Amino acid sequence: MSETFTCPNCGADVPARAKACPACGADEETGWSDERHYDGAGIEDPDDFDYEDWQRREGSLVSRPQIGWWWWAVAVLVLVLTAWWVLGGG
Repeated sequence: MSETFTCPNCGADVPARAKACPACGADEETGWSDERHYDGAGIEDPDDFDYEDWQRREGSLVSRPQIGWWWWAVAVLVLVLTAWWVLGGG
């Protein structure tokens, strides 16, 4: 028995026990046609996919808060005090 078969819709190799073609989404229920559905798996139809909307929902367009000037001043002060202590001032 072969471990893969060819999808009759797109020609991709499909694992023998696969329920749908990993390339086009066609399956036995749709008759291996282009009229595929994703059965509530949360996978969007590639033709209707909106990348910018996905970025907004995933938070990749959310700007990170900037470090305030106060924290930069504290960091510089700690660095100066550490250098002073290491070089023999303390």
